[in-house]
Amino acid sequence: MIPQHRPLPALALPAGVFLAALLLQWPLVSNPGYYSHDELQWAAAALDGTRVAWRDLSVFQYRPLTFNLWMALSRALFETPMLFHAVLVGWGSLNAALLCAIGRGFGMRPWPAVLGALAFVLTPYAAYTHGWVGCIGDLAWLSCALLLAALVQRIDGPWKAALPAAALTAIALLAKEAAFAIPPLLAMAWLFDGRKRKWLAALLASGAIATLYLALRADVLLHAPREGAQYALGIAHVPARWMEYQLFPPIVPLLETFTTTRRLLPAAIAGALWLGLFAALWRASPRSAALFLLGGLAALLPVLPLAASWNHYAYGFAAVSSMAVAAAWPTALRAGRIAIALFAALTLLHGASVMARMQRVGRIQSVFSPALAEAVRRDGDVALRLAPGAKAWVFTRLTHDIPRYRGVEIGERVRIVGEGEPAGYLVQPDGRLQPLR
Repeated sequence: MIPQHRPLPALALPAGVFLAALLLQWPLVSNPGYYSHDELQWAAAALDGTRVAWRDLSVFQYRPLTFNLWMALSRALFETPMLFHAVLVGWGSLNAALLCAIGRGFGMRPWPAVLGALAFVLTPYAAYTHGWVGCIGDLAWLSCALLLAALVQRIDGPWKAALPAAALTAIALLAKEAAFAIPPLLAMAWLFDGRKRKWLAALLASGAIATLYLALRADVLLHAPREGAQYALGIAHVPARWMEYQLFPPIVPLLETFTTTRRLLPAAIAGALWLGLFAALWRASPRSAALFLLGGLAALLPVLPLAASWNHYAYGFAAVSSMAVAAAWPTALRAGRIAIALFAALTLLHGASVMARMQRVGRIQSVFSPALAEAVRRDGDVALRLAPGAKAWVFTRLTHDIPRYRGVEIGERVRIVGEGEPAGYLVQPDGRLQPLR
């Protein structure tokens, strides 16, 4: 008798994706420190017992779910960075598992669904988001969107789809304004999944919540003082932002998206690779190519009018585009597979590079911040000069508006001086402080 192959249980592939994603992101889990100033700032606020009001709709960044969760995690985990990173990487791995399950629900073959979900966590967009504690809001809104899609796939009847759509959209908007992408993404699901009534009901319910949120917050979002130049809005920003998000993935040396077009040649090469990728997708599956283009646009819609692009703003875009490319692979021609594989290999190499560089910054922070706190405790005001090879942007971030670190008041007591100016310490590239007197 010929043995029969039993189908895998429904949860087996997502569970495998979760475990594999954790292993692939080990450089992020094993990071002994933090990436930027906001992680240090929020930790100080958390230790002060700060609470963010849930009802204060007048603030520009109304993200009470994100900020309260961030401070709760900081109170519990800030002194154990690897455990803090493990929580965020585990959360991102759950998003990848959900993504795999959703791909299967839309009819993707098992291995393309697995590979697409794992490719997602290795993009420079997801690697950055999972490695920076400041991206909790991005993890949260995408989790809501993915959970919503997984639920609607398994629901019969439009009213049953409308209720979770409204609830999860509301939760996502409490995490981050990027959740305005959920209604456009539901529109894509309706369009590409046979225009089923349940997707339309979910779209209408989600859109109603987003409209209500916008009615309550429009004046603040449009006219309140910005907490950073990148939040300035303008329709004229849209083409440049869209292009940066398309071109950034295969440019391996770059760390952050807003640097994408600073050098013309790498950007031109990335443009040629992107055109090759899109042509390959179109020849393999016009449906996948359309989803890559339109679904990616839907995921980016809330952030395209902003004055600057950032990796974590494209977290949802990375999820959609990774699965669209993976879905096209089985029907791609040989030349198309070469184009897809080249773009994918550079993107994954880029993601690995981002993970390595974020870990390197974390290692510097784990040495520099305690040494700086000790120097301030001992000397009071401290002037720092950077040694050759010390990255100015790293130490500028790690000294920017830090209220205190490990009980030592920092504030305005630290400044970085130029060559030739008097300084008390020389900052080595690895974060050590060398006394100069």
